[in-house]
Amino acid sequence: MKTKTTLITGGGSGIGATLTKNLIAKGEVVVTLGLDLPNWKHDNLISYQADLTDTEQTNEAAQLISSSHKINNIVHNAGMILPNLLPKVKTDDILTLSHLHLAAPIALTQAILPNMINDKNGRIVFISSRASMGMPTRSAYAATKAGIHGLAKTWALELAENNITVNVIAPGPVLTQNFWDLVPKDSELQQEISDNIPVGRIGTTGDIANAVEFFLDEKASFVTGQVLYVCGGTSLKGLGT
Repeated sequence: MKTKTTLITGGGSGIGATLTKNLIAKGEVVVTLGLDLPNWKHDNLISYQADLTDTEQTNEAAQLISSSHKINNIVHNAGMILPNLLPKVKTDDILTLSHLHLAAPIALTQAILPNMINDKNGRIVFISSRASMGMPTRSAYAATKAGIHGLAKTWALELAENNITVNVIAPGPVLTQNFWDLVPKDSELQQEISDNIPVGRIGTTGDIANAVEFFLDEKASFVTGQVLYVCGGTSLKGLGT
């Protein structure tokens, strides 16, 4: 069986870092791309640094990676929140997150797509959010994360004939730096959030990485265009991150 190479945006920290380590432990090759470089090294780890909110940097990275590596799968994981209540929402927030969550994935996927089509095989996975269903202070974030769902479903239809699947993971609250940037670590607020999650705890990066690995697996070839809420039940209660 040939070794798969997966491109992971935001693979240097949080969910992306856990997924990177999991795939490498299985003998796969991982190419990471984002602001944060992994703080560890491995023969099967290749890392590139770029600001994916910047069009020029994104396009340069897309061309460099596609010309240097044969990418089989891509996980669009990089994300940012930029929270604000409606009176303080800036149109620039929408533009910034639209590039990070939508335009950058388009540019990167376009660059590696010819290889997937040639192989008649590939996996595209997006990390969205339960907040795509709506949450206070998340205008820009929820709008662009919801946009991911439409993008993924469209690609799923367009690429199905090439045995390329496109799916979305929508996490609830997860213990990452993005979470702690908004909720003080080990605070009363963190405990309150945990207590209000149906399963009684906040998610871990491993919870999300495990779900992504399912979509990446060859055994998931009949699953495409789906949004999986890995959220501890928060999507049933209107809670989120």
